[in-house]
Amino acid sequence: MRNPLLVLFFVCMVQSVAAKISAAEKDALIVLYKHTKGANWTTSWDMEKSVTTWKGVHIENESVVGLSLMNNNLEGTLPEAIGDLKKLKVLNLAFNTLQGPLPNRLLELKNLTVLRLGKNRFTGTLPKEIGKLKKLTILDLYSNALEGSLPESLGSIRGLKVISISDNKFSGTIPETLGNLKHLERLELRGNNIEGSIPKNLARLRKLKMLVLNENLLTGTLPVAVFELPELEILQLQGNHLNKVQIGNMALRDSDLVLFDYEDSSSKIDKKNVRSLFKYSDTRTADTKFEDDND
Repeated sequence: MRNPLLVLFFVCMVQSVAAKISAAEKDALIVLYKHTKGANWTTSWDMEKSVTTWKGVHIENESVVGLSLMNNNLEGTLPEAIGDLKKLKVLNLAFNTLQGPLPNRLLELKNLTVLRLGKNRFTGTLPKEIGKLKKLTILDLYSNALEGSLPESLGSIRGLKVISISDNKFSGTIPETLGNLKHLERLELRGNNIEGSIPKNLARLRKLKMLVLNENLLTGTLPVAVFELPELEILQLQGNHLNKVQIGNMALRDSDLVLFDYEDSSSKIDKKNVRSLFKYSDTRTADTKFEDDND
């Protein structure tokens, strides 16, 4: 018969080992808690209990690898101490009311694969050195107040699959370097102040499923090769200053597009339920509007 005291001791030992993260990482979490009014979170942290009990903190090999506090009533700013979570792979703080600039030390998170800060109130610019986050696959900054040009270095993050930066205040042109992102499946730039022409080398994005460029200041024509991308299913161009005649003629062509929106809404192609398209359900878009299952 098992000794209950021995079992309890074993469980406590396991929890103790699992909770062993560096002092720097624990301090970084505490700084985040204080900077974002942790006592007012929808689900708060009990600072007297083990880190393993704290909502959204994922630990592997004695390091914090995930921090997921989406839709948890975080307010305030994202502190520079976030850079002390050196092993962080997933940072998901979407659907909160965080504000202020993105911390400079965000670029120190070299293991980051998912960065989700959408639906907050961040201001300032996207760092020119964003390309340092070489392992990034999902970049979600949707619906903030970020401005300035899109960095050329975005094109050096070769594993990117999702760029969701709609509904900000970005300006300038679409970087030519985005044509380097051979794994990109979604490029969503809706509702910014982006101008100039649509780069021809976007036609190199053979895995692209969604190209959402509507409500900007784009001019010129749509490169035919972009329209003919083999995986493209959603193309939205309305609300720009593009050549309506040229795009209208494209709409008359046989196409596998599921959704094609341009200036003349009566010519929209809508073949099936758009929701069925999204592989990344946690960053799903419908009618170019970001949404989540729990929002």
